[in-house]
Amino acid sequence: MYPRRIAVFGFYNDLMVGAERLAVAEEMRRLRPFWRDGRILRWPARESRRRLLLAEVVQAFPWGTRLTERAVDAILRSIWSDHCQLRRALVDYELLNRKDGVYWRVG
Repeated sequence: MYPRRIAVFGFYNDLMVGAERLAVAEEMRRLRPFWRDGRILRWPARESRRRLLLAEVVQAFPWGTRLTERAVDAILRSIWSDHCQLRRALVDYELLNRKDGVYWRVG
């Protein structure tokens, strides 16, 4: 009886890992028209896809580092031509925080 529980638990772990892989694959499929090679191709109209896109963009910012607006703009220009729109969206969706012209990563 005891080995049977271990087998079931192991099977459950395999299911969870498989479900996570499917979720990641689904996210990447939904992002494909908007994001390629670390650059935004076009701005999504749907908020759900915009959130996914911004979650990818915020990965370009290091944790625990405070950046000036100029440094943030330099990072964002390499990702999207309208860096001001992108910066505002990151702050609006609370992925970046801002105070006195200094930005830092939150999400």
